[in-house]
Amino acid sequence: TFPCRETPVTLGHEFSGVVTSVGCDVTHIKKGDNVAVDPNSGCFTCDACHSGNYHYCSGGGIDKITGIYQNGGWAEFCVVPADQVHKLPKNISLQQAGLTEPLSCVAHGWDRITPIAVGSRILILGAGIIGNLWASVLHLQGHRRVTISEPQEARRKLLQKLETGFEIITPDELKTYRAKDLSWGMDLVIDCSGYAPAMEEALTYINPGGTLCIFGVSSPKAKMSVSPYLLYKNELKIIAVKVNPFSFPKALGMIDAMGSRYLDYEKLGIKTYSLSQYEDALQALKEGTIAKAMFKLEK
Repeated sequence: TFPCRETPVTLGHEFSGVVTSVGCDVTHIKKGDNVAVDPNSGCFTCDACHSGNYHYCSGGGIDKITGIYQNGGWAEFCVVPADQVHKLPKNISLQQAGLTEPLSCVAHGWDRITPIAVGSRILILGAGIIGNLWASVLHLQGHRRVTISEPQEARRKLLQKLETGFEIITPDELKTYRAKDLSWGMDLVIDCSGYAPAMEEALTYINPGGTLCIFGVSSPKAKMSVSPYLLYKNELKIIAVKVNPFSFPKALGMIDAMGSRYLDYEKLGIKTYSLSQYEDALQALKEGTIAKAMFKLEK
């Protein structure tokens, strides 16, 4: 249900690759460079863009995304504007760099919700790839009092491979915790599910002064009910996160720091397919036997 171009478009907005050719005015990359592509941009002439918020741009932003509105990375070749291409440091592999876009969104979300005091009680809703990446970043930053709620057993088992020591439970178990102890609560809830009923319920789990971070993308038709009195009584904050304005360099820094400890495909539940196996990949995603499908195109 996420808005996209109505006419056919090549998908793929999270990708890395090797430069095969550049325009005559391009100087920051050259043929043969390993790169990652930021799919998002703005018009760079409107007030939003001039304020450093191109993700609010009405002429660009979400409506220009490579792989959603412009042809993307699920192909042997992809033409993209030079200013959206980032050269990779030698110590970052193409495989790791395939995660730059989601991590750049995490980096933007991190900026929106920090500071997060070490020792805070944190709840992550959803253990798809985004939930797994948030868990990895939180663990990297020293957080240990983290609980992750995920309905699919297969994904709960995958998450254990990250060896964070975080508590991994079902949504029903989460409800039980609250029912047993009304004083039980979280300082921060990060929704990575996009499931409005889960976010609505999570508001009742948040300690006074706490925060709900809406990170997962919901259907445009989804609704949630919020009690203004609860927000007032507990002085709660609701912070939403939209894509990745100027946060690609931060994501590459994260990748450098995370390394193979956190960005191992098997630990993250990522499986690599050829493009011809796309039906198998999408089915595995639906079943929850993987957290993410990646396509590898051989040279």
